Amino acid sequence: MGEITIRRGRFAPTPSGHMHLGNAMTALLVWLQMRSCKGTVILRIEDLDQARAKEAYRTMILEDLQWLGLDFDEGPEIGGAFSPYVQSLRSDSYERALEKLQNKGLLYPCFCSRADLASLGHAPHGLASEGAAYPGTCSALSQSEIAQRRQIKTPSWRFRLPITKTVWRDGGVGVCHYDANFGGDFIVRRADGVISYQLAVVVDDAAMAITDVLRGRDLVDSTPRQLALSEALELPVPRFTHVPLVIAHDGQRLAKRDHALSLGALRAKKISAEAVIGCLAQICGLQPDCTPVKAQDLIPLYNKIDFRQNAWRMSEAVVRRLSL
Repeated sequence: MGEITIRRGRFAPTPSGHMHLGNAMTALLVWLQMRSCKGTVILRIEDLDQARAKEAYRTMILEDLQWLGLDFDEGPEIGGAFSPYVQSLRSDSYERALEKLQNKGLLYPCFCSRADLASLGHAPHGLASEGAAYPGTCSALSQSEIAQRRQIKTPSWRFRLPITKTVWRDGGVGVCHYDANFGGDFIVRRADGVISYQLAVVVDDAAMAITDVLRGRDLVDSTPRQLALSEALELPVPRFTHVPLVIAHDGQRLAKRDHALSLGALRAKKISAEAVIGCLAQICGLQPDCTPVKAQDLIPLYNKIDFRQNAWRMSEAVVRRLSL
């Protein structure tokens, strides 16, 4: 008989705002995915950008998750074999990864400013959060040019993407195809020294033996970059499932800054955790209405979720139930 591998999934919030219903949906689905296959659920705090991350938000996230009835097997407050579970405490592992990429000749300094990149209006659009794809302006600078520019500006560091087509089978989207050099060479360390999300998440997922990554559909186009980094660093690749985003009843995307949709605001209105879980279950199609339910009661139903939609819209019933 072959060795049985215990699946490992993670919920990895950034403590830069209040948890809203969309965040709660992701946390619930990660938890249900792992509990339905008797896997391990990990909580990881992604606080690389200390200018945005706040201890108060981290505390609220932990309280919100506990209130929802979502327990974790490993995490910042629990510990585990792969501690620490807070990215700001894992800098040594990112430095080792950068050194490995540097030794392979896969990094180069970039002196472009945001204004420089914003002026490239003719360039094809890359990742939605970054605007135009990087055209490789600094990819072939000579050593003398680099030395000269270093006297004026501290560079960021970019990963040199291989010229290959990326294809993978996603548990939510199906087969995904991305053209070679999608989005252009990307930053793995900012000029201020902050490590990029793309690098940190790849290093951490491998270090924590994550087998399954379930996250929102808005991150699907980060996957080609993470696959390229995994290959360059010779790290195992998890299975990806990108799920529909939860959007408001008017079609607008939920945001951390919208306090009315936050779990803290719902708790303050004395709405029960079971009512919130019931609404989330209705939104993703696990039940026809918003009947209150505990998270554990949804475990047998996880495999019935249809992830093929682009977004899950909150119904009027959810709005009424939660008095949004």
